[in-house]
Amino acid sequence: MTVSRRKFIAGAGATFLISQIKANAFAEALKHTGLKDYYAKDFKIGTAIGSDILEKNDQQLSALVAREFNSITPENCLKWESVRTAEEGWNFKDGDKFVEFGVKNAMYTVGHTLAWHSQIPDSVFKNDKGNYISAEQLKKKMDHHISTLVGRYKGKIMAWDAVNEAIDDGAGNPMRKSHYFNILGEDFISHAFNVAHETDPDAHLIYNDYNIEQAGKHEAAIALLKRLQKKEVPINGVGIQAHLSISGPSIEQIEKSILNFAKLGLRVHLTELDIDVLPQVWNLPIAEVSTRFEYTSARDPYKNGLPKEIEDKLAKRWESLFEMLIRNRAHIERVTTWGVSDDVSWLNDFPIKGRTDYPLLFDRKRAPHDAYARLINLKK
Repeated sequence: MTVSRRKFIAGAGATFLISQIKANAFAEALKHTGLKDYYAKDFKIGTAIGSDILEKNDQQLSALVAREFNSITPENCLKWESVRTAEEGWNFKDGDKFVEFGVKNAMYTVGHTLAWHSQIPDSVFKNDKGNYISAEQLKKKMDHHISTLVGRYKGKIMAWDAVNEAIDDGAGNPMRKSHYFNILGEDFISHAFNVAHETDPDAHLIYNDYNIEQAGKHEAAIALLKRLQKKEVPINGVGIQAHLSISGPSIEQIEKSILNFAKLGLRVHLTELDIDVLPQVWNLPIAEVSTRFEYTSARDPYKNGLPKEIEDKLAKRWESLFEMLIRNRAHIERVTTWGVSDDVSWLNDFPIKGRTDYPLLFDRKRAPHDAYARLINLKK
């Protein structure tokens, strides 16, 4: 049976139209597919969000987060100095916005942080004469703070960094002599976890710290976690902050730490991942926020962009890291970058103010770095 030229053309036109519709649909689908979708069977892909979204309402950044990530952590809005007022009242404005963003986008929402030595006024720990308050007084303050915060967001915040950075960087990595520790000793950690668990038994509770993938501090973290478990403290996960540099620590070292934490029966989170490309001014990586150094042009060599060889080295570093993470996905709950794009990274001002760093997967124009394509290709 022959087909008339008119019918053939009509059929060809329909076929072309259908193919165009499919192509357009595919292009539209790509707009709504992000890193989170490629890694959906491996672990959650998260990011930290701050004032650009919560206060400045940056729609471009909000859309990028919604497309690429399925977990969020607040940079600052749930820390004591942000969520509490000078009179020890409450300021939930940005915290509520943060949680609403997570609910709206069906995200695994993480609270940061319930007990931390930094970004909290001395008046929490000391009386009018400058002396430490009693252990019972501090426990009551912790009870009120943690139960109010966890209770307000119960069922909406799924996980909490219950205690942050309790181990010191000094020789032998002892417990940090924070105000919490000086008043309550190590029991402040147990107390924070217990109050959080009593308030929300379903919340996933994490001990979070930096450099705990490195020799010395890693062993100190393992010892601390074992002591907490022996006391039946309700700890569910460990957060490796993972503020890395382009040259260290080694992938093998990070992998070993993940496996050691997993042996304790804990879920492993990479909680604050970034990869610093700038010259190190002392033995980094480190994340003690009070650390500061002087600016010099030699310490800020990439103001006009990354050279091709550094971009390639950075992309390979991300690729090698994720190859290892995929290999150990059975132990990993979440991989969260500390910030969305280079322009909002804390590393532009830490530990030297005013530098130009490239530590994240998206650049200052919110376009993906070369590393992004490598991470996608790992899943194809």
